[in-house]
Amino acid sequence: MNNASSALKVAAGIFLTIALITIVVILFVSAQEATKTAQNNFSDIQTELSQASFTVYDDTTVSGSQVTNALRKFKDRGEFGIQIKTGKNSGGQWYGDILRISGPLTNEEYGSVSGRSLADIGNTWNEKLNEYVNPSGKFKAKVIKDNSNVVRGIIFTQTTVAP
Repeated sequence: MNNASSALKVAAGIFLTIALITIVVILFVSAQEATKTAQNNFSDIQTELSQASFTVYDDTTVSGSQVTNALRKFKDRGEFGIQIKTGKNSGGQWYGDILRISGPLTNEEYGSVSGRSLADIGNTWNEKLNEYVNPSGKFKAKVIKDNSNVVRGIIFTQTTVAP
């Protein structure tokens, strides 16, 4: 009788141990899936925040002073270029990196970095040069993304010449 009682206690202990291990494994697997979901959501939020600084420039009309502010703001950003097309320089000048644009400037164009521009942003303040950006001028802004939907640059095209 004593042996039977001991055997039942040992069996119950083993059964409880197996049940506890099973519960821990189930909790771990569900926690792992929740963690993956949270990481994906966090990654999406991070991407949205990093792109938010460019939404101001996406298909909008901005002033010349906003153009030069954008140039100062993004000048040291890697893998990024800004092209400014003025009334005197319709071909445009790249600052930062030079982008190779594939496709027409529609909603479907993609850009990839093809080299570094040696242009001096100080030229945008010199009224004697073709690269001069009139602070009162109006510019149409277009954000350029790559095939991975990462913003690679902005093109500013002057639409009106201010007096």
